Amino acid sequence: MIRERLQELKLELPEAAPSLYNYVPVLIHQGVAYISGQVPRVDGEIPYTGKVGDEVTVEQARELAKICVLKGLSCLEAELGSLDQVEQVLKVTGFVQSAPGFSQQPKVLDAASDLLQAIFGEKGRHARSAVGVAELPSNTPVEIEFIIAVRTDK
Repeated sequence: MIRERLQELKLELPEAAPSLYNYVPVLIHQGVAYISGQVPRVDGEIPYTGKVGDEVTVEQARELAKICVLKGLSCLEAELGSLDQVEQVLKVTGFVQSAPGFSQQPKVLDAASDLLQAIFGEKGRHARSAVGVAELPSNTPVEIEFIIAVRTDK
C-alpha cells in the first residue's frame, strides 16, 4: 500500500545506507522505531553544503529535508520489511545548520512534515521540533531524526 503511494507521488526510496559510525540506523523497542539522524547524501555527496540563510537557500534546504525523509524511510523499510507496518509517525526532530539571524527552521522542516503526510495521510501527522544549530556533520544544512510507532508482527 505505501509502495503504491510512493509510486503515485513519483517518489523512490534510496537504498538504505549503513551507519558510518558507531550506531544503528534504526532501533525498534516495544513497537517504537527510533530512526537515527539522516543527512541528505545522494550518491555519497550532500547536494548543497553550508548554512541556511547564507550559502544555502530555504528552498534548497527544503529539498534536502525531503531527501532526509526518504533516507529515513528506506532505513525503516529495511528493518521492518514493509512501510505498511507504520502505525503512526510520532515525532520528527530536525536540525538546521543556520546562519546568524536565520529563524525560518520551521519552514525548512515543513517540507519533511508535508512529505510524511503525503505518504502516510493522517498517520503521517506528528509532533515536531525544528532546531537551529551552528554546525552539523559534513557541513550538511539539514539533519532529521524520526520516532515512529510500528507493528512488529510482520
